[in-house]
Amino acid sequence: MPEKPIFSLRGIGVDYPTPAGIVTGVDDVSLDVPARGMTVLAGPSGSGKSTLLRVLGLFEQPARGTLTFQGADVRTLRHRERRALRRHHLGLVFQNPADNLLGYLTVAENLHAAAEAAGTECTAEDILGQLGLHGTGDWKIAALSGGQQQRLAFGCVLAARSTVILADEPTSQLDEASADLVLETLLYLVDQDFAVLAASHDERLIDLGARVARLHKGALEGVEERELPA
Repeated sequence: MPEKPIFSLRGIGVDYPTPAGIVTGVDDVSLDVPARGMTVLAGPSGSGKSTLLRVLGLFEQPARGTLTFQGADVRTLRHRERRALRRHHLGLVFQNPADNLLGYLTVAENLHAAAEAAGTECTAEDILGQLGLHGTGDWKIAALSGGQQQRLAFGCVLAARSTVILADEPTSQLDEASADLVLETLLYLVDQDFAVLAASHDERLIDLGARVARLHKGALEGVEERELPA
């Protein structure tokens, strides 16, 4: 029996008021996100990728359509319930590495803070070892490279034991070497059976997706299912 999708979107639409009138940021998008593997939202800047990711992260309330998480309709959730769902189930990684971490804490303290916020426990050194950051637990965030900071951001998701990982352009502000670290981390998370949903126009990241949903001017152009090499 096929596994149920972790997210299911039907006819999702998002509008924004502007001085010139209402602008549609996402238009009639229907998409299922599998409970395992990586789905990539691909498209140029302004295509609606980040807006759709904000809808899935429960930061943006769609004007139209339905959204379910693990089969439950999230549109009817109150603010406190949405915040709790986000804290316990959704691991969010933003494109600017500094936005994902608490700069006044050490590397290990960031992991413990993420675990505490989600009501879980973690062993910092185990997570750091898994992500190639062994020995950095006592470092301040500023001592890490951009790629290492993004790796740590994904480590915080591991510490929180999130159900699904939402990553918005996680390589866009990194040099090639740092981006390589992030791509390796995404592959590791997929191997650990996480559901990963990444918005990106980085072709190297797009090539890692088992499913690629291509957006253009807020509309879904199509979904490509791919067999990836083992």
